[in-house]
Amino acid sequence: MDDLLERGSDKWTKYPPDVLPAFVAEMDFELAPPVREALVRAIERGDLGYIGNVDGLIEAMYYFFDRRLGWDLEGQYIALVADVTVGLQELLRARTRPDDAVIINPPAYPPYYREIPHTGRRVVEVPLLADFGVDVDGLDRAFGAGAKALLLCSPHNPSGRVYTRDELAAVAAVAEAHGALVIVDEIHAPLTFGAQFVPWQHVVEGGAVLTSASKAFNVPGLKLGFVVGEAASALPEDLTDHAGYAGVIAAQAAFNEGDEWLDETLATIAANHRALPELLPDGVRVAYPAAASFLTWLECDIDHPADVFLERGRVALNPGRDFGAAYGRYARLNVGTRPELVREAVSRMASALS
Repeated sequence: MDDLLERGSDKWTKYPPDVLPAFVAEMDFELAPPVREALVRAIERGDLGYIGNVDGLIEAMYYFFDRRLGWDLEGQYIALVADVTVGLQELLRARTRPDDAVIINPPAYPPYYREIPHTGRRVVEVPLLADFGVDVDGLDRAFGAGAKALLLCSPHNPSGRVYTRDELAAVAAVAEAHGALVIVDEIHAPLTFGAQFVPWQHVVEGGAVLTSASKAFNVPGLKLGFVVGEAASALPEDLTDHAGYAGVIAAQAAFNEGDEWLDETLATIAANHRALPELLPDGVRVAYPAAASFLTWLECDIDHPADVFLERGRVALNPGRDFGAAYGRYARLNVGTRPELVREAVSRMASALS
């Protein structure tokens, strides 16, 4: 792990060197060669200023999402933001009122719990069903009680669940019946490998989609996200000024030339997911067979398993309680790494339970 230990990102510096990090959503693979080369060229010519013309980026984005996800972006309003959480905050400020209730679906990506209150809005929880499907009846009740918006994670983090067209249509119908805003976080969509991903705007043209190249190509530090859809037209134009020009360079190269790297990366991630259930120790199991992303949601037979794995096994996972109060016996494992490090992480988990 010497080369990985030289990295200065959160994943590799949060814990002491004897802890194997398998928590935060960073992958351990090398940068896609086209992305690395584009960034190196920009550095060599001193081209790291503010964002200018982005026509090339938007064109590259059109072609990438069309060929990878079957989503035609032609005619869609696209706003550039620093990242998807900024896009979420600004959408809520623009399209809801202070103290409005916003629905999330636990187990939910932990920053949702912070970012919604940060905008002066309230979190309302409608937990997912046992199979991690959306509880449409629960949404109906929450909207009926006054909730004004839904933040839907599709594909779902942490389970890797990919929703069907019928499931998304049911969500769209109940939101439309109540006149509610739907914001869909599709940041993991390019990492779908085990099911057919359905873009939200193939189901309904309303609402807004949050997306980025950051998860698929492992460049979150370059700070560039997109808000797509009619709702994005309400965002201040100067939000683009807060995004990173290096992110534009990286995303354009990734969208234009990153397919081969992405295919190889997806093959490794999918193989890691397939191998994991047989590797896990007794008392730990995959809660749902992921069909997208490099994250796995684990159900355990002990309370606060991530604490135990860290203290006794020196391997760091995300605590389940961060995804919702009811998930104290769960943990999230990152398999976006080399197969040997997945095996090492599981070995350390097993030693913690022995």
